[in-house]
Amino acid sequence: MRILFIRHGQTQANVDGALETATPGPGLTSLGTRQAEAVPAALGDAGISAIYVSKLRRTHETAAPLAAALGLTPIELPGLHEIEAGSLEGLSDLESVRGYMGTVFGWGEGHLDRAMPGGLDGTAFFSRFDADVAHIVASHAADDTVVVVSHGAAIRVWTGSRVANLGEEFTAENRLDNTAVVVVDGSPESGWTALSWGGVPIGGAALNDPGAEDVIGETVDEPAAETSTAKTSTES
Repeated sequence: MRILFIRHGQTQANVDGALETATPGPGLTSLGTRQAEAVPAALGDAGISAIYVSKLRRTHETAAPLAAALGLTPIELPGLHEIEAGSLEGLSDLESVRGYMGTVFGWGEGHLDRAMPGGLDGTAFFSRFDADVAHIVASHAADDTVVVVSHGAAIRVWTGSRVANLGEEFTAENRLDNTAVVVVDGSPESGWTALSWGGVPIGGAALNDPGAEDVIGETVDEPAAETSTAKTSTES
């Protein structure tokens, strides 16, 4: 099946560069709302049969315009939420951000027993996210297309580990802005292949906020190369 992973629209935490992972979390900024409103025009003809969201408020608000346009009710699943920041929650200093990002991308390198300070380890994250993806696949036909509105770090780390033609290095080095879309095809049994990695907002660069300190969407170390043209690691 085909899954369109959409990162939620912008929140104030994305503007401020803060690690914001707690439930229910913040809603969207005015720009985040405009980002969400641009989704139906881009995906309305994609043959979407269901929309899934996490338990965090920002995914519900991001999914709402698309759901209204398609006449669908978003389905909340318990494991699609952002990777919990533990004792780093709410912090925005460089050391805390590096600690968070270093931990989660370390999981993609196989260090699953490495725990977030005051939080969970990689095994716990992949267990909950994998379980929800398996539930989605089991609920649909093999040729169905669904949307999953989730979170920056969660999408990047899961696809980096589970999608054959991406890998942790690619997902760490390529940004994922608010409402950017990653399209994957396959199943847990046959494996997943990325069809595209759209690093910029689905409505285009005009809906990006270059002044935001978006620590979750940015590259881990160096500034990202241009991502307005979707690429996977097999194309670069």
